[in-house]
Amino acid sequence: MHPFIARLRGQQATLPARATTRQITLAATGGALAIGTVGALAAAAHQPLVLGSFGASCVLLFGFPESPFSQPRNVVAGHLLISLTGLIALTVLGPHWWAMALATGAAMALMLATRTVHPPAGSNPVIIFLTQPGWSFLWQPTLAGAATLVAIATIFLNLASPAPYPKYWIGGRARA
Repeated sequence: MHPFIARLRGQQATLPARATTRQITLAATGGALAIGTVGALAAAAHQPLVLGSFGASCVLLFGFPESPFSQPRNVVAGHLLISLTGLIALTVLGPHWWAMALATGAAMALMLATRTVHPPAGSNPVIIFLTQPGWSFLWQPTLAGAATLVAIATIFLNLASPAPYPKYWIGGRARA
C-alpha cells in the first residue's frame, strides 16, 4: 500500500472517554444559559450581540472548560483580533472570495502568533465577508458577546462544577 494511502487510514487510536451524564447536563445547561442570556440582552437592547460562532464557543466553554481554547484570553482576544482582521481585510481588499480566504489565513496566523487560539473565532472573517458589517461589529456583537459568554461561564462553572474556571485570565505562566 502506498504510504500516503496508509496515512489516510488514520492511526486507529482509541476514542476519547464518553462524557458523564453530569458533564453532558452541565455543558448543555451552561450553553443554553449563555446563548439565551446573550440573545435576551440583544433583544432587550435592540443591539446585535450574537454571532454564529458563539454556539461553537459555548461547546468549548462549557464542554471543555479546562482547554486552553476555552480560557477567557483565548475566547475574548481570539474573537476580537480575528474580527478586526476580517474587517481590515474587507475594508482594504474588498468583498472578494480570495480576500476572505486571505483574511481567514491571516486570522489563523495571528491567533497562533499571539497565543489566543479560539477555533470558533476562525469563522468570524467568513461571517464578516458574508454580512459586510460596519466597524461597530468589532464592539457589538464581537467584544460584548464574547465578554458576556466568558462572564456567564465564569459564574456558572464556578457554581456548578467542582473544577475552578478559568485556569488563567490574561497571562498565566508563559512557555517559550
